[in-house]
Amino acid sequence: MSFPETMLAAALGAAGVIETRKFPTPEIGPEEVLVHVRRASLCGTDVKIRSRRFFPDGGPPPGTFIPGHEYAGVVASIGSSVDEFAVGDRVVTEAHRGCMRCPNCLVGGYTNCLNYGNRKKGHRVQGMTVNGGFAEYVANHVSTLHRLPDSVDFDSAVILTTAGTVMHAFDTLGSLVAGASVAIIGPGPIGLLGVQVARELGAQPVALIGTRDGRLDIGRRMGADLVLNSRQNDAVTAVRDATGGYGADIVLECSGAPAAVDDALHMTRRGGTVVLVGFFGQPVLTDLNHAVMNGISIETVRGEGAGSVARAVSLAGRGRLHTEALVTHHFPLEDIATAFDTYIERTDNAIKVMLDVSG
Repeated sequence: MSFPETMLAAALGAAGVIETRKFPTPEIGPEEVLVHVRRASLCGTDVKIRSRRFFPDGGPPPGTFIPGHEYAGVVASIGSSVDEFAVGDRVVTEAHRGCMRCPNCLVGGYTNCLNYGNRKKGHRVQGMTVNGGFAEYVANHVSTLHRLPDSVDFDSAVILTTAGTVMHAFDTLGSLVAGASVAIIGPGPIGLLGVQVARELGAQPVALIGTRDGRLDIGRRMGADLVLNSRQNDAVTAVRDATGGYGADIVLECSGAPAAVDDALHMTRRGGTVVLVGFFGQPVLTDLNHAVMNGISIETVRGEGAGSVARAVSLAGRGRLHTEALVTHHFPLEDIATAFDTYIERTDNAIKVMLDVSG
């Protein structure tokens, strides 16, 4: 497959600015794969990156960095040592590549790499510490790619990165989910995928809590047994009532709303587990005495990890994940500023906003 010397990409500008310009097409090393990006999507982390609040040191100079960590495409070229993929393969990527030498990476915890940000030691996160997928071409380490089943289109493929976060959240439990009661706070993409994954893992019942009726309706169609608008219902009481008064075995907090942590703790049964999946925009004040007195475990996850995207690809390939309702908007890469505005303002009930990068 031939490719041009330059490509179109979206560059991070001053705080709040992102715009397209020409970049050299990346050169790849022996262990890398050049991906011709077909589709990319926006998420809350991209909003923080655009605002530069994501970077503790202010971030890279304007016009030099390409964000984007959720994307899928076609293999355009492979490095000299790569035999896992061939030119023309359809692939989805995962953002994190750990150093693969620290204790955390060696046991699969590469999203918690102890050498985070240290490129000399091999760590990289696409669209966060190295150039990402808001571009026609991206250089990926071979270990961050997953071949797509023929039945999975590029829209669905991009969402599998998010589904990987959900799978990773369930990984933290260390036990079977079958037969467990699960409550999910926050009907965004992660929460809505959480409903589906919980059902596929055999959870019963599955409750979804949020504040937007349109998204809650999608959750109901995706299999939630109990759907609660927390502005109209006492969600803690409702979840306890649905679980015989005990509370849910597992609660996934996916909203990132500070008050939701306290709700999560109080709707969890004694000895149950809360998994914090959402990112919080401010410090959280919560009743940790309730957790201590009731033996409630608190786990956290950061993105995908431990091979979770590969498992999400497998589920999707078997027709067990349905993502069509999550994709609400498409924009060409050149209109990325409008795409961001649509996502942030939730224009026309925006959930997943896609960039049609090429092809």
